[in-house]
Amino acid sequence: MEKDCLFCKIANGQTETEFIYEDDKMVVFHDIKPHAPVHVLLVPKRHIRSINDLTDDDGALISDLFMLAKEIAKTVGVAESGYKLLFNVEKGGGQVIFHIHLHLIGGWKR
Repeated sequence: MEKDCLFCKIANGQTETEFIYEDDKMVVFHDIKPHAPVHVLLVPKRHIRSINDLTDDDGALISDLFMLAKEIAKTVGVAESGYKLLFNVEKGGGQVIFHIHLHLIGGWKR
């Protein structure tokens, strides 16, 4: 855990964030500044600063993120209508909190 990392604090239960899902590796919660009717964040509990900081040993974690996203899409009701999965990488790519996290975005009426 990085002492000043907001997502480390959230993942370790040091905030009053309500989780949609939690296990020993991940937490999932609603984005506080949603860009869509459904906007949740899937956050590994282990601190990894950015996608650029992944190592070969992190392959299973990234796979787990995507498999969990598929299940969370069902939970939040967008699996059938469709959704986006997005990583922002570094400042130029829109990353604001430097702890990897996967955005699951959807819920638009088409």
